[in-house]
Amino acid sequence: MSEKSEITFMQTRLIRLASEEWHLPIDKIVEIFKKADVFSYIETGYGIFHCEGDEAVLEDIDSFLARKGIDVL
Repeated sequence: MSEKSEITFMQTRLIRLASEEWHLPIDKIVEIFKKADVFSYIETGYGIFHCEGDEAVLEDIDSFLARKGIDVL
């Protein structure tokens, strides 16, 4: 699998995990991720994120969103 495919796969997993953890529909998660440029953040941080579990990456994304003034909980 190419790195680009792995990044897309990670982004997809994180959308689903965020939906479950934050009790929001997937379309709302995608909207939040687009608004805050989370997809680019995941792509940029992939070198480190792929070594961590999805839950740890989601915690990092939550902190990233909080720094941008977006509270999802």
